[in-house]
Amino acid sequence: MRRRCTHACLPLALGECQGGETRYNKEKILQGQGIDEPLSETGFQQARAAGVFLSNTKFTHVFSSDLLRAKQTAASILGKSQFCKETAVKYDPRLRERGYGVAEGRPLSDLRIMAKAAGEQCPSFTPPGGETLEEVKARGEDFFATLCRLIVKEACQEKQAPERTAGNDADKPSTLLTNHHGSREFHSNPIGATEELFASVLVVSHGAYMRSWLSYFVSDLGCILPASLTKTELSSVSPNTGVSQFIVKLESKDNIKPKIQCICLNKNDHLGDVAAEHIKL
Repeated sequence: MRRRCTHACLPLALGECQGGETRYNKEKILQGQGIDEPLSETGFQQARAAGVFLSNTKFTHVFSSDLLRAKQTAASILGKSQFCKETAVKYDPRLRERGYGVAEGRPLSDLRIMAKAAGEQCPSFTPPGGETLEEVKARGEDFFATLCRLIVKEACQEKQAPERTAGNDADKPSTLLTNHHGSREFHSNPIGATEELFASVLVVSHGAYMRSWLSYFVSDLGCILPASLTKTELSSVSPNTGVSQFIVKLESKDNIKPKIQCICLNKNDHLGDVAAEHIKL
């Protein structure tokens, strides 16, 4: 009988990045899932800036929405990486933006008008043919559960074959993030001096989806938030290529919720040079 693999604690870093700007973003037109618009030139600059900001982070896993704007953002980020240029991106439809049904391709103001006519308010209003917030949340829960199972499975496989990684510090993920001026933004070990990360995961998705995911982390999983975070910041949609970082502690035992700590939310300091056109092509 095969021995069950258990871990007292299995920590990983989870980085989230919102996709870069498209022409529709700039014109305040809803894209949802049905409008698969590429990044604008500003969007590519934003994605490259995010890549420079994350260039010192060694991602062990990269996931992206399968919509074009997220794919291009992920590729631009990896293109600036010092460690992960050849990392394979896994495209997952569960990371797509919220579907807005008949409102897709129409101005955001139309969605507000539709919501008001229905006696509701955005973002809780669901246009005909669109996804409810509960449906978006269910997609996020399902993806996160799959991610957690994957990390635990890989940890068990590594434990059963220690000779493959023993003494190989080069394979260990790093949580050190730097901005484009080279100054440190986070401690290299935000989870405690005695703990090492097993994995560092990058997820590239979309604004409404990521807000729903954060709500799930906070409301259902009890995510610990930075003390300085305001209610307005917590409820806001991430700016294009805004970066968030979480530390997730997993256990391989069944029915134990992950413990999550938010290190930063929707950080966009790296976009300062975009307006000044300092990001190299």
